[in-house]
Amino acid sequence: MFSFDSHISAPSPARSSGLRDAFLAGAVIPVGTLPQGITLSPDGARAYVANRGSNTVSVIDTGTNTVTDTIPTGAGPSFVAIGPDGTRGYVTVADAGVVSVLDTATNTIVTDIPVGTGVVMAAVTPDGSRVYVSRQTSNTVSVIDTATNTVTDVVTVGGGATGVAITPDGTRVYVACLASGAVSVIDTATNTVAATIPVGPVPILLAFTPDGARCYVTVVGNSTVSVVDTALGTVIATIGVSAQPRFLVVSPDGAHVLVANSGPDTVSVIDTATHTVVENIGVGDGPTGLAVFPDGTRAYVVNADADTVGVFATTVLPDQGSTAGGTTVTVTGHHLANATAVGFGTAKAAISANTATSLTVTTPAGSGAVPVTVTTAGGTGILGSYYYAPLPVLTGISPDAGPVAGSDEEITLTGRNLAEAIDVYFGPTRAVIQTVSDTAITVRAAGAPGPGGVAVTVITTGGSADGPTYTYVSPSTVTDISPNTGPTSGGTVVTITGTGLTHTEQVTFNGTPAPFAVVSDTIVTATSPPSAVEGTFGVTVTGPGGTPSGSFTYTSGPGI
Repeated sequence: MFSFDSHISAPSPARSSGLRDAFLAGAVIPVGTLPQGITLSPDGARAYVANRGSNTVSVIDTGTNTVTDTIPTGAGPSFVAIGPDGTRGYVTVADAGVVSVLDTATNTIVTDIPVGTGVVMAAVTPDGSRVYVSRQTSNTVSVIDTATNTVTDVVTVGGGATGVAITPDGTRVYVACLASGAVSVIDTATNTVAATIPVGPVPILLAFTPDGARCYVTVVGNSTVSVVDTALGTVIATIGVSAQPRFLVVSPDGAHVLVANSGPDTVSVIDTATHTVVENIGVGDGPTGLAVFPDGTRAYVVNADADTVGVFATTVLPDQGSTAGGTTVTVTGHHLANATAVGFGTAKAAISANTATSLTVTTPAGSGAVPVTVTTAGGTGILGSYYYAPLPVLTGISPDAGPVAGSDEEITLTGRNLAEAIDVYFGPTRAVIQTVSDTAITVRAAGAPGPGGVAVTVITTGGSADGPTYTYVSPSTVTDISPNTGPTSGGTVVTITGTGLTHTEQVTFNGTPAPFAVVSDTIVTATSPPSAVEGTFGVTVTGPGGTPSGSFTYTSGPGI
């Protein structure tokens, strides 16, 4: 069964160095082992973290950012859904096959509701009367009546039901079905599937805007977020994020979506107006769960591989940009009505929108890290900080060629000022960021329309830079080996004929590396190594175009 700390392809690497520390001072909170989802109480006073590895729920006091209680559960808790009045929590306990009902006043489990193994996520209707629970292994959603704590209905949805979210008006339940690549939409009046929306390979989790007009879905198979227009019932945008996206959350004002990327240990900040990533924030090891405080001033991220919860400020989003200025920034706080000035260090930003709780501004030019201040009739206060990122520089790439179909091989880009990377492109094709530091980025390149060299471009909050060329190559072939026989003592110089051989990296005779030289795209010469036995064996040419092979026969010389 897929769990939120699972990886669809390669394992997550260790956290890369070079990222600016996003966490508020002293706000990295130890919790149980292998923490998964995190949920805030409606008033934001408490956070509940399901610890799959230690079979517990940690309760965090958000005023002090400390764990005040640890609640034992059955095996494999993954998420806690909190009812609208905050008095009850519903813990999905995957391995035990139950939903445990949590009394938040006493922090005790009051009953277990049998649902079946493979429960993953739960969502409570806005009126608190029902809980919808996904069962990944049975492709169903169970409906729980909260008055009787019993399952009253079971709805069959797409394959691999995982994420569950309910529209703000309570009329629809959206279910991310990872095996079917779609979102199933349940009508809560009839508990039947009213629509199926294709969203991409391996969708896992979802989040709605406050008005319910948009649903954002993390799609792990291609490291994107699909944007669903809930009125049209179709995907209207696809936003590239970094490797292994997990939980996502929409800011209270609907201006941004935060996405935890467990591969490079970052949180992507998406601007909902432009459908673009405007910043990647470096966080802890293996970010998974996410929650935003009700007033939008801070966020909580579960670092699953570090067994911690980190807290970082969201008062300035994005909190980094180009030294030339011109970045649109949202400043969130309190008592901001009729602000007369917003300062980025000593320079003033242009204010384009102003409410009591937020400001939209355009940054002035600047450099380095500066405080962000807001001036109103009541005085001037510091609301956060902003970092002017320098322009990136690309100096190298390895390997510099790969198959036109793309591959899972990691490609390393080297340079300077790369820690704030948002995207990498190979020509027009987006590559998925796997790890990032100030001097290196590793990516996986998608396929290209055809063979040939393309420019590599890195985009950071500081700007963009082109670097070395990457060459897409067609599949290589071996059509002839001449001569194709030689003595077991080795030393036979052979000519290997084929296509796509320019980037040959290795030639082996029966698995033994042989000295070789590339003559042209169609010819490679190699010298046969010694063989302990006679026989016909494979001669394999390895390169970005594949591993085509021919054959060579070893023979013994005459003897007495």
